[in-house]
Amino acid sequence: MYPILVLLHVAGVFGFLMAHGVSAGVAYRLRSERSPEKVRALLELSAASYPVMYGSLGLLFILGIVLGFMGSWWGRAWIWIALILLIAIVVLMTRFGSSLYGEARKLAGLPYMAGGKPQPPIEPASAEALNAALDKGNPALLTAIGFGGIVVIAWLMMFKPF
Repeated sequence: MYPILVLLHVAGVFGFLMAHGVSAGVAYRLRSERSPEKVRALLELSAASYPVMYGSLGLLFILGIVLGFMGSWWGRAWIWIALILLIAIVVLMTRFGSSLYGEARKLAGLPYMAGGKPQPPIEPASAEALNAALDKGNPALLTAIGFGGIVVIAWLMMFKPF
């Protein structure tokens, strides 16, 4: 049973990376896109990947915890570091990514989140206000946090160094 759950855990990682790659591509494209219609379309494309992204993240997280018990790994430091690192990545990506692009969704006149609750669209802001919000985006930073963190987690899981 353990190897099957490891496979499903890895499949959860692949599903997360595949779905989240949509948002990463959108973040890079939004650095240069200034047409409000195209910005809205890109933000909607990114949001369309969220169900698979969050479902896969939940799967990999839950199976990682289950596998930690099944493999008796909780007494080892590597699993704790990997778990803390995953949580830190989520917090940092939310701080530097979700909040910024959520604000862009609001300014673009799309549904958005506020206080963890979905909000209906409001009247779109001016193109200048939307562009100013998009100019704050830093996809290279998001890539460094996400990709770098995932590489460290993969190293910890593969080599179990401590």
